[in-house]
Amino acid sequence: MERSSQLTGFYNLSPPERLKLLRDFASLNDEEVNALQSTGSLDIQLANRMIENVVGVMPVTLGIATNFLVNGKDYLIPMAIEEPSVVAAASNAAKMARPKGGFTASSAQPIMIGQIQVLGVSDPHGAKMTILSNKEEILRKANEQDPILVTKGGGAKDMRCKVLNTIVGEMVVVELLVDCRDAMGANAVNTMAEAVAPTIESLSGGRVRLRIISNLATERLARARAVFSKSALGGEEVVDAIVSAYAFALADPYRCTTHNKGIMNGVSAVVLATGNDTRAVEAGAHSYAALHGVCRPLTTWEKNRDGDLVGTIELPMAVGLIGGATAIHPIAKIAIKILGVKTATELAQVIASVGLAQNLAAIRALTTEGIQRGHMTLHARNIASMAGATGEMVDMIADMMVKERKVRMDRAKELLEGLRQKK
Repeated sequence: MERSSQLTGFYNLSPPERLKLLRDFASLNDEEVNALQSTGSLDIQLANRMIENVVGVMPVTLGIATNFLVNGKDYLIPMAIEEPSVVAAASNAAKMARPKGGFTASSAQPIMIGQIQVLGVSDPHGAKMTILSNKEEILRKANEQDPILVTKGGGAKDMRCKVLNTIVGEMVVVELLVDCRDAMGANAVNTMAEAVAPTIESLSGGRVRLRIISNLATERLARARAVFSKSALGGEEVVDAIVSAYAFALADPYRCTTHNKGIMNGVSAVVLATGNDTRAVEAGAHSYAALHGVCRPLTTWEKNRDGDLVGTIELPMAVGLIGGATAIHPIAKIAIKILGVKTATELAQVIASVGLAQNLAAIRALTTEGIQRGHMTLHARNIASMAGATGEMVDMIADMMVKERKVRMDRAKELLEGLRQKK
């Protein structure tokens, strides 16, 4: 029977009914169906309200990074990630930062940018001036959409306007700067952009098309700094090696991309654990890294006069504590409770600190024992398990593969067979 993905009315089915169709389409066995039905702490009906066409959940391992001291406060950091060694690396880097005071972090106000695109304007520069001269009226209209946000000190705070020369001609772009307080802000910003569109059309004589938030949150930056003593890192030679690795990333976009990916290992894991939008944060971070036309590291690494290592990080951090999955996902709510953060800006500062720690751990590993040593130990355990090992055999086989430097499925099966024959 030929399979078709054209499933009319799939959206209106219950999760069990969807799963039955999926079982037939993909020839799932009973074990696979049961795995999809096991949703853990996320009730299937709650999951069904979070996104469309739900058939189950995709569990991601949740670990706790330890040792973090940020602005004089101790934190345990929930991290949701499938990659081995990340949580351990962050914990170790945070431990090395503690003797010099841990991480000092700061952040800008939680300002997000909403963009309104205007086409068909005969005098775009003149229209720009007209729009700007009516700024107060436009901001008032925007703030009427969310009076509660305004009472909490947020709301549309400013507006700017620009003329872009594009492949389809000149267009006017109006940008609302909205203080979102403890929300990520997409819903509030988009609603405001929609509301002011008719006014902008009237003022400009053009047609409004896109009305949408920008994920390049350059007004909502999070920063962190830490000093790592040369003795904690393994000597001044290691400090010099880390600085040279940073210089490599600064000069070469191929290295810089992987450098920044290592930062996002830590950042995205905390963003995901807290129910925030990983895609928005990642898109913003990578665009910010290339804001001036070339990919640049999100961190800097320098040696101070004492020979110690000084690291800094700066990146957009559009995260919130209210709205979205953060407010309804039971594990996300627990993660926020574990963190003990009270505001979105505090959360942003903690996440930036984790990104800096993750970067330090990765570069230090690369410049000393190599990235594979710690990573491969955990990877070897996964391979051993996939080969069929259980219990103590998992660690035994993993240790043997790492020592041999042959972390492969075929070798794991050979070692497992040898152990079974001995028993």
